[in-house]
Amino acid sequence: MGEEEKPKQQQQQENSAESFEAMKSSLSQVIEGISSLISLSHCIRVFTVKWQLIRKKLEELSSGLMAIENCGSSSAQNIEVFSALVPSILVTVNECHCLARACVDLSYSGKLLMQSYLDVILAKFDNHVKDLSGFYTTGILSHGFAIVVSRPGVTASKDDMRFYIRDLLTRMKIGDTEMKKQALGNLYQVLAEDERYVKLIIEIGDIVNVLVQFLDSPEIEIQREASKIVNLISGFDLYKGFLVKAGIIGPLVRILETGNDLGKEGAVKCVQKLTVNADNAWSVSAHGGVTALLKICSNGDFGGELIGPACGVLRNLVGVEEIKRFMVEEGAISTFIKLVTSREDLVQINSMEFLQNIASGDESLTRIVVKEGGIRALIHVLDPKSTVSSKTREIALRTIEDLCFSSQNRINMLMNDGFIDRLLFFLRNGEVSVQESTLKVTSRLCCASEEAKKAMGDAGFIPELVKLLDAKSYEVRSIATTTLHSLVSIPKNRKQFIQDDRNIGCLLQSLDRDEAISGNNKKLLLSILMSLTSCNNGRRKIASSGYLKNIEKLAEAEVYDAKRLVRKLSSNRFRSMLSGLWHY
Repeated sequence: MGEEEKPKQQQQQENSAESFEAMKSSLSQVIEGISSLISLSHCIRVFTVKWQLIRKKLEELSSGLMAIENCGSSSAQNIEVFSALVPSILVTVNECHCLARACVDLSYSGKLLMQSYLDVILAKFDNHVKDLSGFYTTGILSHGFAIVVSRPGVTASKDDMRFYIRDLLTRMKIGDTEMKKQALGNLYQVLAEDERYVKLIIEIGDIVNVLVQFLDSPEIEIQREASKIVNLISGFDLYKGFLVKAGIIGPLVRILETGNDLGKEGAVKCVQKLTVNADNAWSVSAHGGVTALLKICSNGDFGGELIGPACGVLRNLVGVEEIKRFMVEEGAISTFIKLVTSREDLVQINSMEFLQNIASGDESLTRIVVKEGGIRALIHVLDPKSTVSSKTREIALRTIEDLCFSSQNRINMLMNDGFIDRLLFFLRNGEVSVQESTLKVTSRLCCASEEAKKAMGDAGFIPELVKLLDAKSYEVRSIATTTLHSLVSIPKNRKQFIQDDRNIGCLLQSLDRDEAISGNNKKLLLSILMSLTSCNNGRRKIASSGYLKNIEKLAEAEVYDAKRLVRKLSSNRFRSMLSGLWHY
């Protein structure tokens, strides 16, 4: 390079730097003017809707201009393209300031004329925002200028929080892909950490519309970040309706149909939250969501993170009769019976609850569930060798109870498939929650079937139930007593009960518990003892028990059933075995 060229190049650089500094000075003046105008607009009490729209454009414009101001002198070459835009914005700001002052002072000449002026100024600001957005789109401004407004502190005012959200909104609207992704990430962070921001973005409104648009974005990262945010918002019952009105269901269903696995997982979790009360069932169905979800559930390539929530959504929707019939026609029952034997707890739980819901109160659908192998699949979940969670086993028990206990044929199917053995195993060895669920199902089964009572007596339920008479939980003791009372209504079971001397001792000890001295539990215990006196061996063992004093104590307290029992035991043959004489 020649000696003459160096000074020339140096001069160009110096001129460029001077132009850049001059433009930056004008930019600062514009930003300051916008800030002043925003503050003034809050004092205006007329044409409030118009001024809200204008203020919204001012906030968007301010965020974009602050991003330009943030750039360094090394970007002067690019920043020169703003040399025409900045003066133009300043002119509009000054015009708007005059209108604002006139509205504050009520010094305008006519309402219609002022409305017309405000419409014109709003259009000008809108054009400025579009121009600025165009610069971002063409890449003149990049994500390097995105981080300008710092996140407000914990004690920040609502206005500061709103301004921060507005800044993020502007970047989501006019930024390049990286800037949008950063803005979405920052938005998710504040929403996750502070509920106040959730309410704010609902108030602002535009953010939700932008998020809905982003769900259809071809940029996977943008789509995923937006999905995370709407999923978070959908967890607030108060705002679910707002999301649905904004049109969120359609894009979510499209993600379920064509998105990648991660996108589908986020979308299905959001839809699950939105359909908890089936309020939005028709919206999901109208957009083809039921078909998309059934396809996911029947696809063996997907994992539990996707299929589990998909099952949950369909379980939520099955309460709508027309949707339920459509699911049945599409083979949903067969699909969900297969999912019951999944290795994923979430899938098993949601699929069992789906079957429970779809068959509830509908005998024809219950028969289909049984015919398709539903009972066998549910009993498989109760296999002691399986590694399913306690909750899964509890739901399997509840589902079996709902589907089968109203029909003797289904109860027979259960017994033929080893259900009685499963109950006995968990009554003996189950975790506390599973044991209690098993006890409740056992008690219900006793009341539902004479054949089941006989089978339980033969299987060895009586000593296990007697042990539970000494349980810490009053509810467990009460259910165990009720179940024993039902079992000993079978003569064969009474004989088995009497064979073990400890059984009668435990019954008599139970009568000494404070809780058992009153109420239905006491009556059931005495009734069991009364039924055992139907045979000589039973009367002899009761009369010779060291705990007979418990019955005598109740008889002295004028408990009718206890007096009847003592009278029964006071026959000539057993009178000498009693500790006292009774006369009635």
